Amino acid sequence: MIVVPAIDIRGGKCVRLVQGDYARETVFGDEPADMARRWMGEGATALHLVDLDGAKSGRRDNESAVSGVLRAVTENASGGGVRPTTQLGGGIRDIGSVEFWLGAGIERVILGTAAVREPSLVEDAAKRFPGRVWVGIDARDGKVAVDGWTQTTERMAAGL
Repeated sequence: MIVVPAIDIRGGKCVRLVQGDYARETVFGDEPADMARRWMGEGATALHLVDLDGAKSGRRDNESAVSGVLRAVTENASGGGVRPTTQLGGGIRDIGSVEFWLGAGIERVILGTAAVREPSLVEDAAKRFPGRVWVGIDARDGKVAVDGWTQTTERMAAGL
């Protein structure tokens, strides 16, 4: 079994939303890089990062925080530790963002809203970056949720 700790980032902080509700947030830490260090200290070999602000806006809203996590995992490796595999979702909705994050050191990008609204992007990105583009589908009551859980479509998740 592989356990992949998640670091959800909103406003530059580590948070957890209750059922995707931005009004029901718990802050777990002010510095996502510190949370990454904690998980690495506990033996994490992979980290799942989510830019929650980006998921809503479609932009790289927490670029600085994600970059800080990437520096932390690189420092861990240069200090003799394991460099966890990193994957990132949230706000990645065009090929430029895919290229940016993969070039920045993220090993895998997760496409959600883009996979629902622009399947050709997934196809193009997967061809250009084999094995580094994954699709993540969020669902509420069996229906696909997009834009950081702010909208629920009529599409059933099981049918995708």
